[in-house]
Amino acid sequence: MKLKKLLAVMLAGTMLLGSMAGCGQKAETEDKGDAKTEGSADKGKDSEGKTISVAAIETAYGSEMWTKVAEAFTEETGINVEVTTDKNLEDVIGPSMQGGEYPDVVHLATGREAALTEQFIKDNLISDITDVLDMTVPGEDAKVSEKIAGGFTDTSLTNPYGDGKTYLAPMFYSPCGLFYNAGLFEEKGWTVPTTWDEMWELGDKAKAEGISLFTYPTTGYFDAFFYALMYSAGGTEFFDKATHYEEGIWDTEEAKTCFDIVTKLAEYTNPITPAQANDQDFTQNQQLVLDNKALFMPNGTWIVEEMKEAPRAEGFKWGMTALPAVKEGGDQYSYTWFEQCWIPSGAENQDEAKQFISFLYSDKACEIFAEAGAIQPVLNIAEKLEGDNVMFYSIYDNGAKAAMGNFAPFKSVAGLDVRKNFFDPVNSLVEGSITEDDWIKGVKEASDQMRANLK
Repeated sequence: MKLKKLLAVMLAGTMLLGSMAGCGQKAETEDKGDAKTEGSADKGKDSEGKTISVAAIETAYGSEMWTKVAEAFTEETGINVEVTTDKNLEDVIGPSMQGGEYPDVVHLATGREAALTEQFIKDNLISDITDVLDMTVPGEDAKVSEKIAGGFTDTSLTNPYGDGKTYLAPMFYSPCGLFYNAGLFEEKGWTVPTTWDEMWELGDKAKAEGISLFTYPTTGYFDAFFYALMYSAGGTEFFDKATHYEEGIWDTEEAKTCFDIVTKLAEYTNPITPAQANDQDFTQNQQLVLDNKALFMPNGTWIVEEMKEAPRAEGFKWGMTALPAVKEGGDQYSYTWFEQCWIPSGAENQDEAKQFISFLYSDKACEIFAEAGAIQPVLNIAEKLEGDNVMFYSIYDNGAKAAMGNFAPFKSVAGLDVRKNFFDPVNSLVEGSITEDDWIKGVKEASDQMRANLK
């Protein structure tokens, strides 16, 4: 999950290496007509027997899947893989990277507390992997671009600089929304709200029975929540302006709608939530939903695996819904969160690293990942799913619209961070130690600095 900050320790090392950004070699694109990486047949032969290093964050999906994928890749290409996985990956790979030794491939998403991936983006230390999209998946005939579902390589999460190039490969996607105990709703005869007015009415009903309407694991989970809320309040145009810090955007009616909803939701949040909203205790907040002490929490489909051993109320069944519409007849949105895989520009084996990334979209790799609950953003993947995943991944078939994208990157400024400045104050809103106006003032001040330092 989201970990303690390591940026202060690593900043000096990454800045010293800033001049190395973009130094990765691009794979050639001539057609060699084999099932290896397109344009890399000769390089593929040269690569046999080489060893690359892959560093991947260990999440609820576990680490065994990475070992299996690495073995399958070696069998297909002859390239050996040394895999490093850890729940505290930033702490493990940080010291070596500070010393100038980089993994060839890093699987570490944006949005984590340590913000290591964001730091590499800000310092231009990630290789351009646009050419990977034109590569043929090792062992198959299809190109990578023909495997990845539409839209996943047209977002700021993969193309952070807005230059038409891809720097981060989309991985393990998860529709995000509000998760709840469907069994409790059936028992009580409650209907899942489709508008925020209905949500407040349900909150009052639940409160009368000693149940809070809302909780959240950590404030980091408000990224996907707030993105979907911005789409609901103002559509794509408002979202794009807000995520690029347009001057005056936080004074608009759409912004006020978002701020008002989160502030009111804070009043309906289980009061113990802020004390447990950290990287050590976040599962206790998730447990509030399993124990019927809170109705809804923002989360992603990984929650099922993450809490599979946790106790739960009798009759518990997972339910998931998109965010309620701002008003009757409005659109409901579910943010599509996905992880990212990337190549440090200082990595030694750029070509082999790109081959490995292309293999991650192979049928074989997707099958291995799916067995662990990690779903790759490839076409027709939902047809192969079972159980709760059928419900989760069909949310967009049931009326919800997909929200994608995030805040634009900006140059490194001490103390300036999207989560810290935009979402962490929600803890204080719940505790009552700040007002909505205090929160908005902080967002505006931070947004002004972010706009002034846009990359």
